[in-house]
Amino acid sequence: MESITQTVEEPRTKQSRRFVQVVAGTAALAGLLFGFDTGVISGAVLFIKGAFALTPLAEEVLVSAALVGAVFGATLSGRFTDRLGRKRQILITAAIFTAGSIICAVAGSLPVLVVGRLAIGFAIGVASYTAPLYISEMAPPNLRGALVTLNQLAITSGILLAYVIDAVFAPSNGWRLMFAFGALPAIVLGLGIAALPESPRWLLLHRHKEEAIKVFTRIRGTQNVMPEVNDILEHAEPGHGKFSDLLSPVVLPVLICGIALAVIQQITGINTVIYYAPTIFQAAGFHSNEAAIIATAGVGLVNVLMTVVSIPLIDKVGRRPLLLISLTGMGVSLAALGIGFAIGGAALQWIGVLSLAVYIASFAIGLGPVFWLLISEIFPLNVRGQAASIATMANWLSNFIVSLTFLSLLNALGSVWTFVLYAALCGVGVWFCLRFVPETKGVPLEAIERDLRAGRPLRKLGAG
Repeated sequence: MESITQTVEEPRTKQSRRFVQVVAGTAALAGLLFGFDTGVISGAVLFIKGAFALTPLAEEVLVSAALVGAVFGATLSGRFTDRLGRKRQILITAAIFTAGSIICAVAGSLPVLVVGRLAIGFAIGVASYTAPLYISEMAPPNLRGALVTLNQLAITSGILLAYVIDAVFAPSNGWRLMFAFGALPAIVLGLGIAALPESPRWLLLHRHKEEAIKVFTRIRGTQNVMPEVNDILEHAEPGHGKFSDLLSPVVLPVLICGIALAVIQQITGINTVIYYAPTIFQAAGFHSNEAAIIATAGVGLVNVLMTVVSIPLIDKVGRRPLLLISLTGMGVSLAALGIGFAIGGAALQWIGVLSLAVYIASFAIGLGPVFWLLISEIFPLNVRGQAASIATMANWLSNFIVSLTFLSLLNALGSVWTFVLYAALCGVGVWFCLRFVPETKGVPLEAIERDLRAGRPLRKLGAG
């Protein structure tokens, strides 16, 4: 075990280290598209409402269309990720992103626009777990957290980019150009990923041993990769697993853990902030569309900066501490936002901005990146794609339910109790992480799988 860990400790040459960074950076463009196409609707919908005379229900359907697509994308793609490979799946996703962006840009009616958003959502659902999984399987253990978190940084950068693009085109009511811009990074992703190798772990799973050795040699910067290769082969059952394997005593506990984290990430309110931030700011006193979008862009900038802060911390501080800090900060800021709406008046603008900034900062430093990282780490290799897709499906289904009901919840409970409810759910998340979530910092993927097969409790996975 010690020799294997030393072998995969880090890339041995500057060239190999740079190549691993290129791999992670290219795959993370899928995260950029995830973020951009998630965030762009928040500004575009302010103008689409007028262009198509949307009712509140029609607005919720439009905003939620991408989430429906994401649920289906995540649900249907897992087996193909294990069968076709991580690289091919990302290539297909890039093509769907491109097509969906073009459809939205030229849509002449609401149904066509919804179809475009469904296609984009399907691509988001696939990309949201496939890119972290691909990076995780390429990265050495001591850099895995930071490299996978590049995908989260790309997501937050994509959201900020969407806010900036929204602000640029807002004065001209250019919602079509807001959508069209998304085709550019999709094309770059497709061209970039085509030049990269397949995940060596997927190659070994399908018994392409010689090709896998070449990839490992390139990304590790050493010829001494056989201990790692043999360790993977020892635990990897040939081919991709069956759906029934997900219900086995080995996989089911971590699958439940992944699903629970997926639900927690959404029911604590993150995407209500992403999708409806301009609406929230308008309720808080920023009355013009442009002012609300600019305030939202400021929140997006905080999201990016705090994700940058999380990159060095995730492999030093660890996954669990960041989750606990994150959920605590989110709960406190949501409670403050609810209090701000209770107070009202001129102070609400500043309380609203500060509360949302602290909320986003707390999310970005922990719950945002750690969920996607953990579901790329905790599942056995032969069902990793399928299990990650199920957890992702749960994430997007929860996202859909929360986003579809947010405006109705505001109308039923009012702003104060809506945000207090989300704050209470953050407390539930703290309890779950304390009780069940393992610490996987610096642990080889095969060591986590070895602990799983040995029947160790969730909290003890990777503990040695």
